[in-house]
Amino acid sequence: MKLDKRMKWVSAATIWLSCFLCLVGMTAFPAYAEPEELTIAAASDLNFAFKDLIKDFEAQTGERVKLIGGSSGHFYTQIANGAPFDLYFSADIAYPKKLIADGLAVPDSLYQYAIGRIVLWVPKTSTLDVSKGMEACFDSAVKKLAIANPKHAPYGRAAVAALEHYKLTDRTTDKLVFGENISQAAQFVQSGAANIGIIALSIALAPTMEQAGKHWLIPADAHPPIEQGAVIVKASKNVDKAKKFLEFMKTEQARAVMKRYGFTVPEEKFQP
Repeated sequence: MKLDKRMKWVSAATIWLSCFLCLVGMTAFPAYAEPEELTIAAASDLNFAFKDLIKDFEAQTGERVKLIGGSSGHFYTQIANGAPFDLYFSADIAYPKKLIADGLAVPDSLYQYAIGRIVLWVPKTSTLDVSKGMEACFDSAVKKLAIANPKHAPYGRAAVAALEHYKLTDRTTDKLVFGENISQAAQFVQSGAANIGIIALSIALAPTMEQAGKHWLIPADAHPPIEQGAVIVKASKNVDKAKKFLEFMKTEQARAVMKRYGFTVPEEKFQP
């Protein structure tokens, strides 16, 4: 009799323990695994275009994408130091090429996805007439001229080249203010911290920026072409997803978005 009671107690305890362990297991491990995000490090000139592109890509594939914007040079350094990015979209194709040479990127993934352009930009409330072109920089109202930092931002280097082309270097050196990237340079002009800026056409064509400002397209022959390239980071744990995104970038749908933001895309002749 005592043995029967003991056996019943053991059976009940066993069932209780089994249920408890199941509950613990359900808590510790979700019923399904959350899909891993594809993390893209992208030059800040891509910010507006990529928000549209990622929305389309996620809708079509069901994948999740995390976009991190910044300067191309900083991303190169971060990837070289082991930053966990899957894809790197640089505003200067030289950086992805360096990663391949360093053994840090998948060699056959290199893709020149666009050529960028730069513009003079001012808020609509500004009295400066950008339709005059670079002559607008001579205006006495220009106390500060914003550009991206040429040390690590390709658009900053293009801006410096354009200033040299128009022989404005000496007259603007003391007026320059540097953004960490091209988006920050645009923010300086928007906020009034600078009177005028040399920013990416892709930013100037964003709906909010078009409504808030006016721009003048700097001729392509005033600076070296801004050849932009992408590469899959070798340490990526999402290589297949990264390849899928690169293939998406080659579709007519994605190319149309890039064109809408002022980029020259592959298989098109670059017009000066």
